[in-house]
Amino acid sequence: MVPLSFWIGFHGLLLAFLALDLGVFHRAPKPVSLRDAAIWSVVWIVAALAFNAGVYAYLGPARGLEFFTGYLIERALSIDNIFVFVVVFSYFGVPGDHQHRVLFWGILGALGLRGALIAAGAVLLERFHWVNFLFGAFVLVTGVRFFFHRPEKIDVGRNPVLRLARRFLPVTQGYEGGAFLVKRAGGWAVTPLLLVLLVVESVDVAFALDSIPAIFAVTRVPFIVYTSNVFAILGLRASYFLMAALVPRLTYLSAGLAAVLVFIGLKMLGAAWFTMTTGVSLLIVLLLLGAAAGASLLAPAPRTGKAGNRRDAQ
Repeated sequence: MVPLSFWIGFHGLLLAFLALDLGVFHRAPKPVSLRDAAIWSVVWIVAALAFNAGVYAYLGPARGLEFFTGYLIERALSIDNIFVFVVVFSYFGVPGDHQHRVLFWGILGALGLRGALIAAGAVLLERFHWVNFLFGAFVLVTGVRFFFHRPEKIDVGRNPVLRLARRFLPVTQGYEGGAFLVKRAGGWAVTPLLLVLLVVESVDVAFALDSIPAIFAVTRVPFIVYTSNVFAILGLRASYFLMAALVPRLTYLSAGLAAVLVFIGLKMLGAAWFTMTTGVSLLIVLLLLGAAAGASLLAPAPRTGKAGNRRDAQ
């Protein structure tokens, strides 16, 4: 049982980082440079590794290895989010100086959502042993689907959340700076930036349903599952600006992620008949991701093209 003080301390650290990010370094809207993105990517990786060292020291080597494995899996799976964010931002023509604002509030909402999903998953696994097999089957099917998954072909306009918002909410003709809501003579209206935020949140719901069951294959400790998720998601925002230009080059990334999910799904389904240490699982995940990265680097560069078709934001 993880002491309550650990939860309080972690959330205090989290709030301090977020306040520093939004209140100091990104107070004024501006495009995020590659230099800033690289710095913040390193900051979040170092913060995660420092936290990992604390987990290792205070909760033991086994929990430390579980955190690192869960963090690695979540970071790898979150890269696929970057493909989708590129498509979404291209579709809406989001100005570069407002992209950070969307990702900040989108990821902040994702933290609350994932916390609720992790709590629900932990309770279900504790009370019903068969849920482990359900999660395993779900992860396995998701992995198979990933082999045929092409994020760049996503039709953003068919997103059900976006279609509902367009149908029932008054939307301004264009962007209103970095505002999500504006006051009009007839009342309040939402801006296209809020529509982008809603799409980003809905995308994270889908990815959370894929990734959270996968981390439960590594550990059943909610504190480890949650904190590894949080650090991976926070690093995703900075990684977006650093990797947005690189993702078209990662030809075999989806195949590598699919292989990881298939492996995890099979591990969960076979848990009743064989056990696999966290260290062995980590090694297999590293080998699968390394093979995908190596194959992508050796493959011919893909033809350049538009990530998505821009549509009228309204």
